[in-house]
Amino acid sequence: MRALISILLALTLAACGFQLRGAQPLPFSSLYIADNWELGALLRRNIRSLGTTQLSETPQEAQAIFTLLGEAKEKHILSLSATGRVREFQLRHRLAFRVHDIKGREFIPPTEIILTRDISFNDERVLAKEYEEQLLYRDMQNDMVQQLMRRMASAKIDG
Repeated sequence: MRALISILLALTLAACGFQLRGAQPLPFSSLYIADNWELGALLRRNIRSLGTTQLSETPQEAQAIFTLLGEAKEKHILSLSATGRVREFQLRHRLAFRVHDIKGREFIPPTEIILTRDISFNDERVLAKEYEEQLLYRDMQNDMVQQLMRRMASAKIDG
């Protein structure tokens, strides 16, 4: 009976067009990623795993150029306790970029992505909260790369 229900559920999902979101190929045959930055290594790794876009060594060899305009990690206080101690922070990761060709044609105009995560804070567990903060920033980095990949995959190239 369980097998029958599982099969019916799978057929229903297949019939409605449901499909897991997979990696989309980039519309560029070659891409140059300007600057050497921490997130750039993750981005390069994701592009290499697609296998459809070559990473160029110089901008002159590339069909498209990824330029980092700015990146910042910020930590803001969200709430305080009655005694004035921090109870909650908001972590932010900002990234501004553009994708263009050597002639200056814009494939993706200057764009900023902002990711946020809220984290509670406890004075008695400072080390654990610092580790949690590092994990949240790492999670935001992975999310940032996935958003960059999706935005680049949707870029339009005219001629």
